Amino acid sequence: MKIRRLSINDYWELIRLWSKAGLPFKPKGRDSHESIAKQMEANPDFFIGAFENEKLIGAVIASCDTRKGWINRLAVDPDFRHRGVAKALIAEAEKALRRRGIRIFCALIENSNSASKELFRKCGYVEHHDIIYFSKRDSNDV
Repeated sequence: MKIRRLSINDYWELIRLWSKAGLPFKPKGRDSHESIAKQMEANPDFFIGAFENEKLIGAVIASCDTRKGWINRLAVDPDFRHRGVAKALIAEAEKALRRRGIRIFCALIENSNSASKELFRKCGYVEHHDIIYFSKRDSNDV
């Protein structure tokens, strides 16, 4: 397995991976080609892919608000799960965030996603039962 930064040239493979992994995406909003291109331009080190024989088998997007780093959009091809791909991607995202001076790493996981919750626990993350996530969106497409 090879891990490298993703480029906009990987966009359609990334969309294919998200679909195959069952990760929803917003093609008219935050996940549009144009939006991803802007995000990659602003933070090229935060888009990370895992490849097997040139095939994208896993990906993660990191982000930060200068205080906390976020592990976002972690996806692994179902045919390559339970092989350490997700752990390797989380570790690479944490390295990219550390290079920006970030020392707190966070992830939002749907309560029903037991596999992801267990993965993050194994990577040293602590679940906070006393925090409730709120969001506000300008539209359902974003």
